[in-house]
Amino acid sequence: MDKKIKVAIFGISGYAGQKLIEILLSHPYVEIKEGYVAPEEGTPEIEDIIPKLKGRIKLKCKNSPDWDSIEKSCDIVFLALPHIVSMKFVPEILKTGKKVIDLSADFRFKNPDNYEKWYTKHTCPELLKEAIYGLPEINREKIKNARLIANPGCYPTSFILGALPVVKNKLIKEKIIVNSVSGVSGAGRNPSFSNIFVECNENIKAYKIGQHRHQPEMEEIINEFGDGNYNVLFVPHLAPYNQGILSTIYCELKEKVEMEEVYNLYIEFYKNEPFVRIMKYGESASTKNVFDTNFCDIGIKVVNKNLVITSAIDNLVKGASGQAVQNMNLLFNFPETLPFF
Repeated sequence: MDKKIKVAIFGISGYAGQKLIEILLSHPYVEIKEGYVAPEEGTPEIEDIIPKLKGRIKLKCKNSPDWDSIEKSCDIVFLALPHIVSMKFVPEILKTGKKVIDLSADFRFKNPDNYEKWYTKHTCPELLKEAIYGLPEINREKIKNARLIANPGCYPTSFILGALPVVKNKLIKEKIIVNSVSGVSGAGRNPSFSNIFVECNENIKAYKIGQHRHQPEMEEIINEFGDGNYNVLFVPHLAPYNQGILSTIYCELKEKVEMEEVYNLYIEFYKNEPFVRIMKYGESASTKNVFDTNFCDIGIKVVNKNLVITSAIDNLVKGASGQAVQNMNLLFNFPETLPFF
């Protein structure tokens, strides 16, 4: 393919935005044309924000939308913006006729009441039904024809991929417990007391127990695609490393099932998925093995009538920017694995 698609990125100064640029710079069919930062950040050169990109890309950032430039010179816009901010821009981008991949939570819910309960009142709820949840393993065909893709949350990605095979096959009871451990980059780049070095180093702690915004996203998606009434108890943890999520998912089987049956179910379910790897039976997934990759590693073990699932992803890659690029590949009919392998 000779022609490259032209890309605009909003929010390039955040961790997800930076990772997105790094991935796209390795993509043979992409050219980054526009980069946007917050108004208070001025109009810096991209190498001033991300010094390691010096010599790799020359781009002067903008701090307010240039809709004419986007309409004339871009094919797709990525929004790596904080929650609540993206929905201010999506209607304007769609008016230009460009496709949108939003990495925030603003279009992940079909029900505007759920969004309002956990975030704020939605300003363009009419677009919620149109938005496609961008998890390729469950929505690949819909993604190919979408104009607005809601990139999944990092915790939900690890959970949904881990639990979906047994949920779809109705092997487990409806209460699911999820313990997830995330690296500090999951909290974003803005400093807070909880993510400064002296608080995180040599420490691990649970937070927002049963109150994290990703819990309702987990429940909505797992029930939509699992055709059930599953209740999720989600307990996130913060650990002193940069990138990665390990989710341990606890389920009760409806009846005793042999370990080979469950293991073969996972192998069969994901046999055509390039980014999902099933560990040897009884072996746990590990964040070290998925660091800076777009893989999701899944381990399973049956303990009497209980099933324990471990699921590991890099929160900035499969949990954010890598998955966004995977969705872009589907939109433009590129090989789905570019530029990862």
